Amino acid sequence: MFVPMRIKQAFATGLLALTPALTGCLTHTHSVMKTRLPDVVLNGTLDQLLKQTTDRYDAIQSMTATIKVSVKTGGNMQGAVKETIDYPGYIILSKPEQIRMIVLLPFGAGKLLDMVSDGKTFKMEIPHYDCSIVGSDQSQPSQKGLYSLRPAVILDPLLIQGLKPDEVVSMTQDSWTPDQPKNRKGIIEDPDYDIEFLSQPQGQSARALRVVHIDRVNLLPWRQDVYNDEGKVATQAFYSNYQKFADVNFPTKIVIQRPLDELGLTITVTKATFNQPLPDDQFKLDIPDGYYVQNMDDPTSASATIPCASHGTQSPN
Repeated sequence: MFVPMRIKQAFATGLLALTPALTGCLTHTHSVMKTRLPDVVLNGTLDQLLKQTTDRYDAIQSMTATIKVSVKTGGNMQGAVKETIDYPGYIILSKPEQIRMIVLLPFGAGKLLDMVSDGKTFKMEIPHYDCSIVGSDQSQPSQKGLYSLRPAVILDPLLIQGLKPDEVVSMTQDSWTPDQPKNRKGIIEDPDYDIEFLSQPQGQSARALRVVHIDRVNLLPWRQDVYNDEGKVATQAFYSNYQKFADVNFPTKIVIQRPLDELGLTITVTKATFNQPLPDDQFKLDIPDGYYVQNMDDPTSASATIPCASHGTQSPN
């Protein structure tokens, strides 16, 4: 078959143009931080990991902890983020759902807030407003920042629950990058197991309830995601600096993020005792005489963006 000379020349020119790409002359190489696996990676089956999660939950019946709390409020919807660092305080809890959290102002200036719950209703005393907020444990969408704080926001991250009878579960594998030392020569990427707890299927669908991320370096949780009824992330909790308190291995740093409420808390445990008897008055909070009481189960009160704001001059944020 006769091929015109001009077509042969065009074909040859095209081959010459491709030659640099084929030989690598047009590639560029740059250095990146090398990623490697940790020296020890542990394995576990889903049944083993579920049992460990349940055993950790069952090992704690009560806790009294001295803490420091850093608070972040605000976000994209407010256009600003405000951060306060290291309020001293205490957390007291008793299974199944009793909890009390006291946050103090620095330099012995009194309480920032005092919150107590029996798992169904709560009271929050805000002394700088001479005001108390009461109601059910569910926060309202209108409340943001510290006003959205409810006992479950603290209790759910503190005590990671195992598989309940009305739940189903699945497991996948992934990896994450812990905080790296400053003198690192490479990035250590930890493999993890991700255990997803779901509601019982309705037809062909099931709703995600929470995901517990287990670090395969130590088979301990490093993160938990809790979803609301609409499938949105309500709480993200990050765990680090585990420490042994008698027989209880517990994270001494818990970072709680509430993206929908524009609230972030970093809880640092400085001292803790577990499974000691607690007197009943630990969970009793009497509202002082003269305090304004705002019931968040009342629709008018629940619509307030800043409850108690008209009853004091200082903001708890």
